[in-house]
Amino acid sequence: MSNHSSATEFCLLGFPGSQELHHILFAIFFLFYSVTIMGNTIIIVIICVDKHLHSPMYFFLGHLSAVEMLATSIIVPMMLWGLLLPGMQTVSLTACVTQLFLYLALGTTEFALLGVMAVDRYVAVCNPLRYNTIMNSHTCISVVTGSWVFGFLSEIWPVYATFQFTFCKSNMLDHFYCDRGQLLKLSCGDTLFTEFVLFLMAVFIVIGSLVPTIVSYIYITSTILKMPTASGRRKAFSTCASHLTFVVIGYGSCLFLYVKPKQTQAAEYNKIVSLLIFVLTPFLSPFIFTLRNDKVKEALRDGVKRCGQLLKD
Repeated sequence: MSNHSSATEFCLLGFPGSQELHHILFAIFFLFYSVTIMGNTIIIVIICVDKHLHSPMYFFLGHLSAVEMLATSIIVPMMLWGLLLPGMQTVSLTACVTQLFLYLALGTTEFALLGVMAVDRYVAVCNPLRYNTIMNSHTCISVVTGSWVFGFLSEIWPVYATFQFTFCKSNMLDHFYCDRGQLLKLSCGDTLFTEFVLFLMAVFIVIGSLVPTIVSYIYITSTILKMPTASGRRKAFSTCASHLTFVVIGYGSCLFLYVKPKQTQAAEYNKIVSLLIFVLTPFLSPFIFTLRNDKVKEALRDGVKRCGQLLKD
């Protein structure tokens, strides 16, 4: 490639190792991806069908499940296809731009939804008598729409800024998808200022959704500890446990990958954290939100019973 021209396509190096190892990884990741899609689809369907789950908490959960499915579907199928190919995987510049924008936008939307869900749990635990008034249908639709719009609008400039550079060092991306840090490594220009601005934006997005989450849980914890009975405290905490578990896993992995002044860290580190974000966390998500939720488990049991009756008939 000429040192004065920019790449029009990229070659993804993917995972090292033999073809046999790649086939083993394909089987593992395909299983995880299948369970992720199936689990989140089931959650969305039962939330739509079961009238007992027509509440703000499950409305937000349905949108979070949709975001999880879309985000993992943007990355994992390409990764799986790369594991089956004997050589390197080629991706056009347009496809790379689209993938980068979509997974960043969906990730930002997910952060916004997690913040909204934390505030929802705060109102439910700390102001139960006013819950239906505050979290009415108009409020729920407005904040969810705002989360989606904010997620997609906020990532337009970061993606635009990333692809303003000339990628003339190479067109080899040492990753299994179009990772921003690895893209910036290929640039011939000085990316330091852009990386700093991207770092500030990542901090704003993550901290902007993390602060209401932390504040909400401080008030929730204080309210739960003041409850007179152990059963009341257990019941109140159980409504927040799934969301809190997902927050810890989701924020923890994303902080390691995106909130760093230097975006161009080692490819091996990037790949491991990316697997946590796009494979493991979405895989665990349906289990986190179903195994600890009595209403969802009851809805699942009712759904299985209905399916069994239909098959008998």
